[in-house]
Amino acid sequence: MTNSYIRLYQQVIQIQTTGKTLCQITPQVQTIITESEIKTGICNLFIRHTSASLLIQEEDAKPDVETFFAKLVPENGQYLLAGQGLDDMPAHIRSALTHTSEQIPVNNGILQLGRLQDIYIWEHRQSGYTREVIVNILGY
Repeated sequence: MTNSYIRLYQQVIQIQTTGKTLCQITPQVQTIITESEIKTGICNLFIRHTSASLLIQEEDAKPDVETFFAKLVPENGQYLLAGQGLDDMPAHIRSALTHTSEQIPVNNGILQLGRLQDIYIWEHRQSGYTREVIVNILGY
């Protein structure tokens, strides 16, 4: 590429979750990529919390994924940290088993997700919270 310089565009989005579920954020992320005017590059997402995570998944898989993790990390387990409620330590474990960041290629200004893939914040706590995701787009 001639006369092209790598650019970095960063924005923080705040998403209000509604409790323990997957909350789709693909449209918000795509809007930021469009605003950045970066056509080719990489989009890095980072969630700034230890009791929620990021997940790339398809809509139809949500119930099975949620059920699996509820069995894998139950809220009635014997945990040492219980000061913030029975769902606190299981939320931290679920977050540790999943991702706090994701990287997605961008081509022609569009996220290169698979046909059925979407980006989700996975709220691991029973109550809803305002979650922050840092969106970095690096490219041309």
